[in-house]
Amino acid sequence: MSSRSTNFQQFFAKMNIGGSVSINDLRDREFSGEYLNEEERLALYNFDRFRIEELNAQPSDVAFHERYRQLQVMANLSDWREFLDIDNLRAC
Repeated sequence: MSSRSTNFQQFFAKMNIGGSVSINDLRDREFSGEYLNEEERLALYNFDRFRIEELNAQPSDVAFHERYRQLQVMANLSDWREFLDIDNLRAC
């Protein structure tokens, strides 16, 4: 059973499909006690600020949940370096 589980995890591993390191990957590393450099910590901080600002700005529950899903996708798929400049994020 563990062989099947390992194969499944490898099949969906981001590195196997050419994915980049995301905000959620950094968060996983941080929670695991791994060292994050200053830029990586800044990206996490900026994403958290951006997420809170965006969610607080939503006028309704429907808009909130839609934006929440969009932010989840960003955190899972976007390269963490995109979050180094929070002013650039706000322009999107």
